[in-house]
Amino acid sequence: MDTSAFVKLSYLVAAALFILGLKNMAHPRTAVRGNMLGAAGMFLAVIVTLMTLEQFGFIAVAALVGAVIGLVLAQRIPMTEMPQLVALCNGFGGIASTLVAGAEFLRMEAETPDVLIATAVSAVIGTVTFWGSFVAFGKLQGLKAFSKNWAFPGQQAINALLLLTLIVLTAWMVSQQTVAALIAIVIVASILGFLLVTPIGGADMPVVIALLNSYSGLAAAATGFVIDNNVLIIAGSLVGASGVILTQIMCKAMNRSLTNVLFGGIDASSVAGDADEIYATVRSTSPDDVAMILENAQRVVIVPGYGMAVAQAQHAVREMADLLGKNGTDVVYAIHPVAGRMPGHMNVLLAEADVPYDKLKEMDEINPTMVTADVAIVIGANDVVNPVARTDPKSPIAGMPIIDVDKARTVIVIKRSLSPGFAGIPNPLFAAENSLMLFGDGKQALLEIVAALKEA
Repeated sequence: MDTSAFVKLSYLVAAALFILGLKNMAHPRTAVRGNMLGAAGMFLAVIVTLMTLEQFGFIAVAALVGAVIGLVLAQRIPMTEMPQLVALCNGFGGIASTLVAGAEFLRMEAETPDVLIATAVSAVIGTVTFWGSFVAFGKLQGLKAFSKNWAFPGQQAINALLLLTLIVLTAWMVSQQTVAALIAIVIVASILGFLLVTPIGGADMPVVIALLNSYSGLAAAATGFVIDNNVLIIAGSLVGASGVILTQIMCKAMNRSLTNVLFGGIDASSVAGDADEIYATVRSTSPDDVAMILENAQRVVIVPGYGMAVAQAQHAVREMADLLGKNGTDVVYAIHPVAGRMPGHMNVLLAEADVPYDKLKEMDEINPTMVTADVAIVIGANDVVNPVARTDPKSPIAGMPIIDVDKARTVIVIKRSLSPGFAGIPNPLFAAENSLMLFGDGKQALLEIVAALKEA
């Protein structure tokens, strides 16, 4: 078999591994296997590509350095900070596409317009992805410079002008094939990437991360056209398509359009109802009282939210669930698609705490059975359990699918305070007749409940 045929066959095998990996990652039980299949496909693609090069010493060294950095990050980054790592990986993928396409452009002598357009597209999308991901990382990490949703009047008009400028610069680069045009494209795309994400709130990050993931794939696919690499085109297309699908799923779970997330945000200024009036009947409880309620419960539904991630309470949650399970209580977890700061955030945290996959129930599966729950325990969630989404058509979250915890016989809400979620609106669930508030740090509160259960 000649070298060309071997490379093409290897790329075909790698592409098949990518597809099988994506299919397996569709379910938590097979997600690890899917990840390994995808990694194996990429490893094969990289090795075969290196074999086609006459000199690859520098590339091999760079690959080794990257592998070491990736291994260290994978070992040291806690699960609670996984959204930040995903944001950075998206950004690095984007800037890598820009650099590869740019390097290829520098050594071009005379290329066809389609290749030049692909180069410009790679530079635009890759650079936008890098800076957008950098801003997303800052918001998720809680960096002071990104703590507020920074926006100014006419920002969308400026973004539109920047996009038009990029189109003009692309035409200039295609017609003149000048490096100055490529540099200008990177500069303008950097500004656009920064401005696109700065106004978006932290709670919309699941959608933003999914979209940036799609961008990184599209940038890679465009770069594949530039360097005439089929496996890069396939891999980039798969990432781009899956990212778009995931973005649509996230938007549906929030009952909002992608346009609204990117350009509208949530406006709580028109919300009716005074928080003091709504919370006038809030009742607080203690860990000992919660333990007594749980001892007599036959079915318990745990609803994790971002507060659980902040408190790093996933292990305490599992310990409490294990104790209840030994007592004969059926314990399951209700997972909202946009709970947390990235798609699947709660799944990742609970999997890290060795919670059985079959105990994780998606919103559509758990809601019809909430009326049979003796106790629903909400840990750091807010908007995703706010019943006004069903009852108040004027609410900013009206129509947003929520987990119907208010239908449980008793609701225990573990939260530091009565502060609102991202939507900025009060949650009547906290003051409902069947609700009790356990104020405090999520992890500490759960550990105290565990201690009380052990003493019983």
